[in-house]
Amino acid sequence: MSESGSEGLAFRPLYAQVRARLVQRLISGEWTPGMMLPSEFQIAKELGVSQGTVRKALDAMTAEHLLVRRQGRGTFVAIPEESRILFKFFRLVADDGTRLFPRSEVIGRGRSRACALIRDQLKLSPKDDVWWIDRVRRLGEKPVIVERVTLPVARFETLGAMETIPNNVYALYSEHYGITIGRAAEKLKAKLASDHVATHLGCSLGDPVLQVERLALALDDTPVEHRLSTCLTEDFHYGADL
Repeated sequence: MSESGSEGLAFRPLYAQVRARLVQRLISGEWTPGMMLPSEFQIAKELGVSQGTVRKALDAMTAEHLLVRRQGRGTFVAIPEESRILFKFFRLVADDGTRLFPRSEVIGRGRSRACALIRDQLKLSPKDDVWWIDRVRRLGEKPVIVERVTLPVARFETLGAMETIPNNVYALYSEHYGITIGRAAEKLKAKLASDHVATHLGCSLGDPVLQVERLALALDDTPVEHRLSTCLTEDFHYGADL
C-alpha cells in the first residue's frame, strides 16, 4: 500500500482503505476488545502510509465506536460495556431526558427451525436452526420493553449450554464469539399491545406501543441478530440524532 499508487484509489480514499485493513483485524480477532493498538507510527510503517493517513482511519473508527482514545494512554479496541457504545444501540430515553441502560430478565429461551422471515433477514437456509431469547427489560423499576432476540445457531453454537444470558448481549457476542456488532438497521411501527405484551409490561390490551424491528450486522456486514422489541412510550420516547 502506498500513498500514490494503491490499487482502488479511484474508488476509495487511502484512509478508507487503511480503515478497511484495520477493521479486518477486529473481524479476524487479531485485535480484541480492550486491547491497546500499536502506535500510529508503527501502523503507518507496517502499511507503508503516512501517520496522517493512519490517524484519519483511526479517527473514523473512533467515530464509529469501534475504538476508544484514552488521553495519555493510547487507542484501544472498544469494549461493548462502555456507556457510549451501549447507547449507540439503545435509543429509548425518558421524557425528562434521563438515559438509563435497561436491566433485562429472560422469560424464555430455546432452539427452533428458522421461519421464512428470519431466514430472509439472517440469510439462512430452510434447514438452519436459530436460538431465540425472550426478555422483559426495565428502566428503573418499570418494565418498558418486551422483546425476542433471534440468533443463528451456526454462529453461536454454545449459547444453549449457557446457564444465564447476560444483560448486555453485545458484550457476550464480542467476548465469547468474536462477533462485534458494527451497525444495525431498524424499522419502527406504531402498534397496539397484544395479550403477551400487556401481560409482561403491565399495560392494557390495545394500549399504544412502539414496535422496533432491528437487524444487527457484524463488522463484515453479515447479519447476525434479529430483534423485535415492543416498547411502552407513555413516559419514554425513541431518540435519534440526525
